[in-house]
Amino acid sequence: MPTRVAVVGATGRLGTQVCQVVEAMPEMELVATLDSRSDLHDMLGADVAVDVTLPGVSAQVVEFALAQGIKILVGTSGWSADRIAPLQKKVSETPGASVFIVPNFSIGSTLQTLIAKTVAEHFESIEIVEAHHASKVDSPSGTAVRAAEEIAAIRRERGGVIAPHSNQTARGEQVQGIPVHSLRVNGVLATQDIVFGGVGETLTITHDTHSRDAYQAGIVMALKYMDTHTGLSVGLENALGVAG
Repeated sequence: MPTRVAVVGATGRLGTQVCQVVEAMPEMELVATLDSRSDLHDMLGADVAVDVTLPGVSAQVVEFALAQGIKILVGTSGWSADRIAPLQKKVSETPGASVFIVPNFSIGSTLQTLIAKTVAEHFESIEIVEAHHASKVDSPSGTAVRAAEEIAAIRRERGGVIAPHSNQTARGEQVQGIPVHSLRVNGVLATQDIVFGGVGETLTITHDTHSRDAYQAGIVMALKYMDTHTGLSVGLENALGVAG
Protein backbone atom coordinates (compact mmCIF):
# COMPACT_ATOMS: atom_id res chain seq x y z
CA MET A 1 0.00 0.00 0.00
CA PRO A 2 1.55 3.35 -1.00
CA THR A 3 2.34 6.07 1.50
CA ARG A 4 -0.32 8.78 1.27
CA VAL A 5 1.19 12.26 0.98
CA ALA A 6 -0.35 15.72 1.37
CA VAL A 7 1.60 18.78 0.21
CA VAL A 8 0.88 22.08 1.95
CA GLY A 9 2.05 25.01 -0.14
CA ALA A 10 1.62 22.96 -3.29
CA THR A 11 1.37 25.94 -5.67
CA GLY A 12 4.74 27.46 -4.76
CA ARG A 13 8.01 26.76 -6.57
CA LEU A 14 9.17 24.09 -4.16
CA GLY A 15 5.67 22.79 -3.56
CA THR A 16 5.14 22.21 -7.27
CA GLN A 17 8.41 20.28 -7.42
CA VAL A 18 7.52 18.17 -4.39
CA CYS A 19 4.20 17.23 -5.99
CA GLN A 20 5.98 16.16 -9.17
CA VAL A 21 8.45 14.05 -7.19
CA VAL A 22 5.69 12.35 -5.18
CA GLU A 23 3.71 11.55 -8.32
CA ALA A 24 6.80 9.95 -9.88
CA MET A 25 7.41 7.65 -6.90
CA PRO A 26 5.46 4.36 -7.18
CA GLU A 27 5.56 3.87 -3.42
CA MET A 28 3.91 7.27 -2.80
CA GLU A 29 0.41 8.57 -3.53
CA LEU A 30 -0.40 12.29 -3.67
CA VAL A 31 -3.75 12.53 -1.88
CA ALA A 32 -4.04 16.27 -1.18
CA THR A 33 -2.58 19.55 -2.43
CA LEU A 34 -3.20 22.57 -0.22
CA ASP A 35 -2.68 26.24 -1.02
CA SER A 36 -3.22 29.46 0.95
CA ARG A 37 -7.02 29.14 0.60
CA SER A 38 -7.21 25.54 1.77
CA ASP A 39 -8.40 24.31 5.14
CA LEU A 40 -5.72 22.32 6.94
CA HIS A 41 -8.30 19.60 7.49
CA ASP A 42 -7.84 18.80 3.79
CA MET A 43 -4.65 16.93 4.74
CA LEU A 44 -6.57 14.44 6.89
CA GLY A 45 -6.13 10.91 5.61
CA ALA A 46 -2.50 11.46 4.68
CA ASP A 47 0.29 9.44 6.27
CA VAL A 48 2.84 12.22 5.64
CA ALA A 49 2.35 15.94 5.15
CA VAL A 50 5.02 18.02 3.42
CA ASP A 51 5.09 21.65 4.60
CA VAL A 52 6.56 24.00 1.99
CA THR A 53 4.66 27.15 2.93
CA LEU A 54 5.97 30.41 4.42
CA PRO A 55 7.86 31.05 7.69
CA GLY A 56 4.80 32.70 9.25
CA VAL A 57 2.52 29.78 8.36
CA SER A 58 4.76 26.77 8.90
CA ALA A 59 4.36 26.48 12.68
CA GLN A 60 0.58 26.27 12.34
CA VAL A 61 0.89 23.49 9.76
CA VAL A 62 3.30 21.53 11.94
CA GLU A 63 1.10 21.93 15.02
CA PHE A 64 -1.98 20.71 13.13
CA ALA A 65 -0.14 17.68 11.73
CA LEU A 66 1.15 16.74 15.17
CA ALA A 67 -2.34 17.03 16.67
CA GLN A 68 -3.76 14.77 13.96
CA GLY A 69 -1.03 12.12 14.18
CA ILE A 70 0.33 12.90 10.71
CA LYS A 71 4.06 12.70 10.08
CA ILE A 72 5.40 16.05 8.89
CA LEU A 73 8.30 16.83 6.57
CA VAL A 74 9.17 20.53 6.80
CA GLY A 75 10.88 22.23 3.87
CA THR A 76 9.93 25.77 4.90
CA SER A 77 12.65 28.25 5.90
CA GLY A 78 12.75 30.01 9.24
CA TRP A 79 13.14 27.09 11.65
CA SER A 80 16.03 28.46 13.70
CA ALA A 81 17.27 26.81 16.90
CA ASP A 82 15.08 29.16 18.96
CA ARG A 83 11.95 27.95 17.17
CA ILE A 84 12.96 24.30 17.20
CA ALA A 85 13.53 24.13 20.98
CA PRO A 86 9.83 24.37 22.01
CA LEU A 87 8.89 22.08 19.11
CA GLN A 88 11.32 19.47 20.44
CA LYS A 89 9.47 19.49 23.76
CA LYS A 90 6.10 19.08 22.04
CA VAL A 91 7.34 16.22 19.87
CA SER A 92 8.83 14.42 22.88
CA GLU A 93 5.46 14.65 24.62
CA THR A 94 3.55 13.26 21.63
CA PRO A 95 3.82 9.47 21.27
CA GLY A 96 4.71 8.39 17.74
CA ALA A 97 5.26 11.96 16.51
CA SER A 98 7.54 12.44 13.52
CA VAL A 99 8.89 15.85 12.43
CA PHE A 100 11.75 16.09 9.94
CA ILE A 101 12.98 19.63 9.20
CA VAL A 102 15.07 20.03 6.06
CA PRO A 103 16.53 23.55 5.60
CA ASN A 104 17.74 22.62 2.11
CA PHE A 105 16.96 19.59 -0.04
CA SER A 106 20.21 19.94 -1.99
CA ILE A 107 22.73 17.19 -1.26
CA GLY A 108 25.59 19.56 -2.13
CA SER A 109 24.37 22.21 0.30
CA THR A 110 24.04 19.61 3.05
CA LEU A 111 27.59 18.40 2.47
CA GLN A 112 28.83 22.00 2.45
CA THR A 113 27.65 22.44 6.03
CA LEU A 114 29.12 19.12 7.13
CA ILE A 115 32.50 20.04 5.63
CA ALA A 116 32.30 23.50 7.20
CA LYS A 117 31.87 21.96 10.66
CA THR A 118 35.20 20.18 10.23
CA VAL A 119 36.94 23.33 8.97
CA ALA A 120 35.48 25.35 11.86
CA GLU A 121 37.59 23.33 14.29
CA HIS A 122 40.68 25.10 12.92
CA PHE A 123 39.56 28.65 12.01
CA GLU A 124 38.06 31.30 14.29
CA SER A 125 37.32 34.03 11.71
CA ILE A 126 34.14 32.96 9.89
CA GLU A 127 31.51 34.72 7.79
CA ILE A 128 28.71 33.55 5.48
CA VAL A 129 27.59 35.26 2.27
CA GLU A 130 24.44 33.91 0.64
CA ALA A 131 22.52 35.06 -2.44
CA HIS A 132 19.06 34.08 -3.63
CA HIS A 133 16.51 35.20 -6.19
CA ALA A 134 14.87 38.57 -5.57
CA SER A 135 11.49 37.06 -4.63
CA LYS A 136 12.78 35.00 -1.69
CA VAL A 137 10.81 36.22 1.32
CA ASP A 138 13.25 35.57 4.16
CA SER A 139 16.74 36.83 4.94
CA PRO A 140 19.02 35.28 5.95
CA SER A 141 18.07 31.98 4.37
CA GLY A 142 17.22 28.99 6.51
CA THR A 143 20.21 27.24 4.99
CA ALA A 144 22.58 30.00 6.13
CA VAL A 145 21.04 30.13 9.60
CA ARG A 146 21.40 26.39 10.04
CA ALA A 147 25.01 26.46 8.81
CA ALA A 148 25.83 29.27 11.21
CA GLU A 149 24.22 27.44 14.14
CA GLU A 150 26.12 24.23 13.36
CA ILE A 151 29.43 26.06 12.98
CA ALA A 152 28.86 28.12 16.14
CA ALA A 153 28.28 24.91 18.12
CA ILE A 154 31.74 23.72 17.07
CA ARG A 155 33.38 27.06 17.85
CA ARG A 156 31.84 27.35 21.33
CA GLU A 157 34.14 24.53 22.44
CA ARG A 158 37.15 26.22 20.84
CA GLY A 159 37.02 29.84 21.95
CA GLY A 160 34.23 31.27 19.81
CA VAL A 161 34.26 33.29 16.60
CA ILE A 162 36.14 36.49 15.76
CA ALA A 163 33.64 38.97 14.26
CA PRO A 164 34.94 42.55 14.73
CA HIS A 165 32.71 45.65 14.53
CA SER A 166 29.56 43.60 14.90
CA ASN A 167 27.68 46.76 15.95
CA GLN A 168 27.95 48.13 12.41
CA THR A 169 24.90 47.37 10.27
CA ALA A 170 27.00 46.63 7.19
CA ARG A 171 28.60 43.71 9.05
CA GLY A 172 25.56 41.52 8.40
CA GLU A 173 23.13 39.84 10.78
CA GLN A 174 24.74 38.01 13.67
CA VAL A 175 23.59 34.38 13.89
CA GLN A 176 25.08 32.99 17.10
CA GLY A 177 28.10 35.24 16.64
CA ILE A 178 28.67 34.58 12.93
CA PRO A 179 28.01 37.45 10.46
CA VAL A 180 25.64 36.40 7.67
CA HIS A 181 25.27 38.63 4.61
CA SER A 182 22.23 38.19 2.33
CA LEU A 183 21.86 39.25 -1.30
CA ARG A 184 18.48 39.15 -3.06
CA VAL A 185 19.03 39.79 -6.76
CA ASN A 186 17.57 38.84 -10.12
CA GLY A 187 19.50 36.27 -12.13
CA VAL A 188 20.44 34.14 -9.11
CA LEU A 189 18.80 30.94 -7.89
CA ALA A 190 20.90 30.17 -4.81
CA THR A 191 24.55 30.38 -3.83
CA GLN A 192 26.37 30.34 -0.51
CA ASP A 193 29.96 31.01 0.49
CA ILE A 194 31.27 30.08 3.93
CA VAL A 195 34.50 32.00 4.36
CA PHE A 196 37.14 31.01 6.92
CA GLY A 197 40.13 33.20 7.75
CA GLY A 198 43.36 32.16 9.42
CA VAL A 199 46.90 33.50 9.76
CA GLY A 200 48.03 34.33 6.24
CA GLU A 201 45.28 32.35 4.49
CA THR A 202 41.57 32.03 3.76
CA LEU A 203 39.45 29.05 2.86
CA THR A 204 36.09 29.44 1.12
CA ILE A 205 33.57 26.62 0.73
CA THR A 206 31.14 27.49 -2.05
CA HIS A 207 27.90 25.86 -3.06
CA ASP A 208 25.97 27.00 -6.15
CA THR A 209 22.51 25.87 -7.16
CA HIS A 210 22.03 26.26 -10.91
CA SER A 211 18.68 24.49 -11.26
CA ARG A 212 15.85 23.37 -9.01
CA ASP A 213 16.61 19.88 -10.26
CA ALA A 214 19.28 19.89 -7.54
CA TYR A 215 16.54 19.41 -4.94
CA GLN A 216 14.95 16.35 -6.51
CA ALA A 217 17.21 13.64 -5.10
CA GLY A 218 17.03 15.16 -1.63
CA ILE A 219 13.23 15.30 -1.72
CA VAL A 220 13.12 11.62 -2.66
CA MET A 221 15.51 10.69 0.17
CA ALA A 222 13.61 12.76 2.72
CA LEU A 223 10.27 11.20 1.76
CA LYS A 224 11.67 7.67 2.01
CA TYR A 225 13.25 8.54 5.38
CA MET A 226 9.80 9.42 6.73
CA ASP A 227 8.75 5.76 6.44
CA THR A 228 10.74 4.80 9.53
CA HIS A 229 11.42 8.17 11.16
CA THR A 230 10.16 9.09 14.62
CA GLY A 231 10.92 12.04 16.87
CA LEU A 232 12.44 15.31 15.66
CA SER A 233 15.38 15.51 13.26
CA VAL A 234 16.90 18.51 11.49
CA GLY A 235 18.95 18.38 8.30
CA LEU A 236 19.00 16.24 5.17
CA GLU A 237 22.18 14.59 6.47
CA ASN A 238 19.94 12.36 8.61
CA ALA A 239 18.33 10.89 5.50
CA LEU A 240 21.76 10.59 3.87
CA GLY A 241 23.06 8.65 6.86
CA VAL A 242 25.96 11.06 7.41
CA ALA A 243 24.69 13.10 10.34
CA GLY A 244 27.60 14.45 12.35
